[in-house]
Amino acid sequence: MAVCSFKNKVAVITGAGSGIGQALTVLLAEAGCHLAICDVDDAGLAETQKLISGDVRLTTGHVDVSQLEQVERFAEQAIAEHGQVNLVFNNAGVSVTGLAEHMPLEDFEWLMNINFWGVIYGCRTFLPYLRQVDEAAIINTSSIFGTIAVPTQSAYNASKFAVRGYTYSLRQELKDSHIGVSCVQPGGVKTRIVSKSRYIPADNESPTKEDMAVNFEAAARLSAPEAAQTILDGVLQNKAQILVGKDATFISWLERFAPLGYMDLITRRVRPD
Repeated sequence: MAVCSFKNKVAVITGAGSGIGQALTVLLAEAGCHLAICDVDDAGLAETQKLISGDVRLTTGHVDVSQLEQVERFAEQAIAEHGQVNLVFNNAGVSVTGLAEHMPLEDFEWLMNINFWGVIYGCRTFLPYLRQVDEAAIINTSSIFGTIAVPTQSAYNASKFAVRGYTYSLRQELKDSHIGVSCVQPGGVKTRIVSKSRYIPADNESPTKEDMAVNFEAAARLSAPEAAQTILDGVLQNKAQILVGKDATFISWLERFAPLGYMDLITRRVRPD
């Protein structure tokens, strides 16, 4: 059955203090969905709270999704205040840019703990509650970089490929249940993921993180609210894969028809010399 509508449902959203998570919160509130939202960014979460309209119940929490005990406490809080959970958006994510050879293992571990283990913790913690309702869905945010690999994104690629594989396996395991499972793969969306990322320059001639953020903002075609609407439409259709943006659709097509050839194309664009 998955989810037929959002009205009077209860949605958990991680990473709700900015970007897509914030936009999902606003749109779901407008649809009459009650909310349990969290982030490590308290100021961002407060800003999200100000944007919410409609007569909905709201739970907020400071949660580091890489810490299982914090996720579990937030789940207990959500159930105590709402009595149920219908949707879980495992949306929180971070980025590290740098050559695989030079990337500190601490940065790699930091990213994997949030991007991958945060998804695992969210799914494992909330699944028992999702089984208790008639309509339920898990929505895990991967990336189009969970379909193709690009230079300087080895850690991010690894995490998002892992999320994609985990999500598809989980969907198959829950196929005969009432719980829908979707993998979200955004392309370029105007969020702060680059400006808030960790960055290890290859040399003194490498662009600064500020330059990268400006370039990303210029290249990203989709706003966070547009991306969030695409995601919610996909959830109602119980799509296995929710591609967000024309660039994501094109890249998915490119990888399908040139599963190895795309790498040469990307490498030439990144390093034209």
